[in-house]
Amino acid sequence: MRNTSKGDFAHGKISRLILEQAIPLTLAQLVQVIYNIVDRVYLGHMPGVTEGVALTGVGITFPVISLIAAFTNLFSTGGAPLCAIARGRGDEKRALSIEATTMVMQFLTGLICGVAIFALQKPILYLLGASDITYPYASTYLSIYLIGTVFVTMGTGMNGFINLQGYASIAMTYMMIGAGINILLDPLFIFVLHTGVAGAAIASVFSQFVSCLFVLRFLLGDRAVIRLRITDLLKPDFRLLTEIIPLGLAGFIMSATNCLVQAVCNATLSIHGGDLYVGIMTIINSVREMISLPINGITAGAQPVISFNYGAKKNDRVKQGIRFMSLVGVIYTGFMWTLIMLFPHAFLTMFSTEKKMITTGQLPIMIYFAGFIFMALQFAGQSSFVALGKARQSIFFSIFRKVIIVVPLTLILPKFFGLGVLGVFLAEPISNFIGGSASFLTMYFGTYRKMRE
Repeated sequence: MRNTSKGDFAHGKISRLILEQAIPLTLAQLVQVIYNIVDRVYLGHMPGVTEGVALTGVGITFPVISLIAAFTNLFSTGGAPLCAIARGRGDEKRALSIEATTMVMQFLTGLICGVAIFALQKPILYLLGASDITYPYASTYLSIYLIGTVFVTMGTGMNGFINLQGYASIAMTYMMIGAGINILLDPLFIFVLHTGVAGAAIASVFSQFVSCLFVLRFLLGDRAVIRLRITDLLKPDFRLLTEIIPLGLAGFIMSATNCLVQAVCNATLSIHGGDLYVGIMTIINSVREMISLPINGITAGAQPVISFNYGAKKNDRVKQGIRFMSLVGVIYTGFMWTLIMLFPHAFLTMFSTEKKMITTGQLPIMIYFAGFIFMALQFAGQSSFVALGKARQSIFFSIFRKVIIVVPLTLILPKFFGLGVLGVFLAEPISNFIGGSASFLTMYFGTYRKMRE
């Protein structure tokens, strides 16, 4: 062990501690989103391809990428809070064992996911709404992207363990290095070497590889508070999975249900609207990922602080953390909602120059984000449950909003009241209102108010 006072969140102002974690984490998550969003920006402006066909093709792969993220989150969002709680209790041996076991599982997950998805990619992509026109673009991008699956699961999944040790700025820096490489290589491959979709995928894989190397180098190095050794990785404690997996199921289900929702949306849109509306949904998903970064950063920054203090039995500080996280989230989502309602055109033009796509997409994007402010409540409730190790609640609300509300509405609404494709976009704000309110109120009355100061 090294520098055991580093990452001690039991002292100091809660809001400052959260922001110290959240700002670097937001930048780090920005980097992670950049891996895909930069590809979409460049592909949306790629010359010689009409009506955003390349962008639509790559967009069809998003549910698959979300599925990979789901398996990454299964172990990272389960292992990291448990590791932070163990550190708060002063049990460094248990913290080390949790980290080592999580890393081994991330490696195995990346390997198995990459091979399985590659073998089944054709039926999967057609099931997700690919047409004979968009399939070649989707297949080319996904085949190359899958080569880097292990880099994604290990680099992204283990980055949270750097953060919980109090090194959020280092975690950010490592991810930014990869992003910088991706930003530089994308235009080189797409516009100079004219490799198109394949070039975008190659740039993503290489940048993820570099980020993964830096993350592993830190966790195995002298600066780490919880320093891993190769011998630790050779003897993981798989008994810990009985604790890691139930807690990580919340993060897994959130990403897996994203995969399910994207798949249902693409399939429904391809029936009622065709490739044009699948492309519009691709842009909307990109905008959502981009503007959700700060609230994701705040909740991710709050989690290790809340978990540590929960483990240290400092419930007054836990409640302060939940209050601050919730307030910042509501203010931010309200601000972004206003911008999208006033300037929908500006958000669409970030990802496409096709006039038809931009003109047609303005009403769908306004409908989709109509209930965005309620996402702050969903994030606050969900993140609080995860930080406090309450697996059952976090799992339920992960399923409730997406599976119980969004998916049925996506299938039903287009058939009623003449809504057509607009019904697909309307399902999101309805689910945000119901799911976000239910998650937050359950957390507030069932957990927050019952905590003793």
